[in-house]
Amino acid sequence: MFDALSPQRRRLVLGVGGLILLLVIALLVTVTVRALAPVPDPVPQDQPGPVLLVPGYGGRIESLDPLAAALRASGRTVIVVQPIGGNTGDLRAEAEHLAEVAEQALDSGAPSVDVIGYSAGGVVVRLWVRDEGGAAVARRVLTLGSPQHGTSQAALGAELAGGCPTACEQLVPDSDLLRRLNAGDETPDGPLWATVRSTYDRVVTPVDSAALDGAVNIVVQDSCPASTAAHGALPGDPVTLAALGSVLGVGPPEPPAGVAC
Repeated sequence: MFDALSPQRRRLVLGVGGLILLLVIALLVTVTVRALAPVPDPVPQDQPGPVLLVPGYGGRIESLDPLAAALRASGRTVIVVQPIGGNTGDLRAEAEHLAEVAEQALDSGAPSVDVIGYSAGGVVVRLWVRDEGGAAVARRVLTLGSPQHGTSQAALGAELAGGCPTACEQLVPDSDLLRRLNAGDETPDGPLWATVRSTYDRVVTPVDSAALDGAVNIVVQDSCPASTAAHGALPGDPVTLAALGSVLGVGPPEPPAGVAC
């Protein structure tokens, strides 16, 4: 069949075949390099460092005030990460910025950092851990109502508006960014992981999008069945605040007990 083709068609077939072969080889090399990449040694769990707080979509840092106040009252040093693009631009750029802030914290003598990402900030934290060296310096990671597998609200916004800001597009379920981020291990070795979500969240839908394989996944209503905590309430919710002692402590992260609902 190949011999029956004209010289021009033969060149076309060979060219396409060669391109496919090169793409397959590139994919195999990428997978091999990732598999052979050294796993960073975990930082000491008995030496908590400062806590970095990463805001959500829109970058409203005031939403983190209840968390910052509770952590400072417990004696922890808190650094609120100022977004570079209001957390509506490329989330990968925000992850690079988070890496810079973490490095500055380590330069001050801290042994490691704990990181809390609220809403889209939790996706930024995961990008940092996976791609920007965070696995080697993060001790604990806590995400609050984060659309780790996307949210239908982003998809709806993109559809109705004919498109939306970059971060919004990246938070559409099955976006290129999320598909890559969730391929393989959702909670890479390095830090210990925990998440908090509420069944009354109407921003991250479905709410199970906020859970991660390999994390301690805390549901507000498991501790406070009558709670109607919405997405915006998560940073100051009693369950979130009660979980901080364990999730950011030195023992294994656990769901909180005896919460004053």
